[in-house]
Amino acid sequence: MVVSMTGFGRSKSESEQHTVTVEMKSVNHRFSEFYIRMPRQLVKIEDKIKKQVGQYVKRGKVDIFITINGEGLVHKSIHIDWPLLEEYYRLVNEVKRKFSVESDIQLSDLLKREEFITVEEMEEENESLEHLVLQAVTDAASDLRHMREKEGEQLKQDFLLHLKNFQQNVGALKKHAPTVVESYREKIEKKIKENSDNAFDDSRILTEVAILSDKSDITEELTRLESHLKQFHTTIEGKGSIGRKLDFMIQEMNREVNTIGSKSNDSIISNIVVELKTTLEKLREQVQNVE
Repeated sequence: MVVSMTGFGRSKSESEQHTVTVEMKSVNHRFSEFYIRMPRQLVKIEDKIKKQVGQYVKRGKVDIFITINGEGLVHKSIHIDWPLLEEYYRLVNEVKRKFSVESDIQLSDLLKREEFITVEEMEEENESLEHLVLQAVTDAASDLRHMREKEGEQLKQDFLLHLKNFQQNVGALKKHAPTVVESYREKIEKKIKENSDNAFDDSRILTEVAILSDKSDITEELTRLESHLKQFHTTIEGKGSIGRKLDFMIQEMNREVNTIGSKSNDSIISNIVVELKTTLEKLREQVQNVE
């Protein structure tokens, strides 16, 4: 099955206390990588989130954004540094006595100093919130997967169009290839006749033709190309992550086409080879987006 590596998914889960929103976007990547932006209190379930998303995404770079709204997300407490406060108070009174200062120390003078009083936040343990987050992650990942499959179907149709064009050109090669040797034989005979007053040795012509036939024979390359085409069709109809396999097939097909081009001195075959390479390049570009 062809699944695109690009897509977007979104989900929202709600309870009486909290609202969790999850958004995911994925792009092409050689491997599978997840990047999560979320509140600190969810760090402990990061592995669970990645595992959950991994059930829907086998390959690609996925950015995951998780936001939480509601009450009771953190517990706030006030911390007072009593030793430092006492030392400050002592020093102030000492300065007053030493310099005969009559002003009083106001409570506001102490409370506004951050070095004495700080507000600490502690994340609350909340299993129901974690469950809500994981549910939202699952729904967003499912939505992302659906979009990737939908785009994958469009890629598949594009593949089939290019493969059909490729198959037609391979068929044209198979049809034209046998005429190359005969055409070369006629050219050899004509050339020898023109330079030997119609006196020539048939064995010499046969030898030249045999040498060319051996050097320009593309039967094996065409057979392998047809085999790769069948495998390509079978693979895009199969299951699992197929992008790397398709990429490997295109490399092998390109290798066969290059060999055909290097063997041929025929203009028609050379033109067909150009068409085949153009089609393979289009396939290669599209395959880079397949999971």
